[in-house]
Amino acid sequence: MTKILFICHGNICRSPMAEFIMKHLVAQAGRANEFEIASAAVSTEEIGNDIYPPAKRILASKGVPFEHRAARQMTRADYAYYDHIVCMDQSNLRWIRYIVGEDTDHKVSLMMAWAITNDQSQITNIGNIRDVSDPWYTGDFTKAYDDILEGCQGMLKQI
Repeated sequence: MTKILFICHGNICRSPMAEFIMKHLVAQAGRANEFEIASAAVSTEEIGNDIYPPAKRILASKGVPFEHRAARQMTRADYAYYDHIVCMDQSNLRWIRYIVGEDTDHKVSLMMAWAITNDQSQITNIGNIRDVSDPWYTGDFTKAYDDILEGCQGMLKQI
């Protein structure tokens, strides 16, 4: 079973969107039993809060099922447990280093890296990979959804 943890700043917008988009994609592909998918934050700011309402609205408008959940912060144990830890932006990568230290097992990647390569071995080579648009600041949940969908589709093809 492949275990994926999606990461964003507060775990109320992008990472839960990624969690439920990926769960939807693997279910549609008939591969749900091959994956364990979750999400978490790098910060403590939103711990316990549900998905932000505009994120719920975009998921619902796209036919992506979701459920009530409580934001949580990533832990060192998550690094050991998950196979892939997928960050929404460069800032998340920096925060993860404070939580778990160096990515010695090469598990941490940027979401948009999955969208631009067909070579899984290159996923952790972050170079100039763009961030997933942050709707908390832009208000554009459609752009964030599109970015996340593109990354999740790339992951599903490569895993």
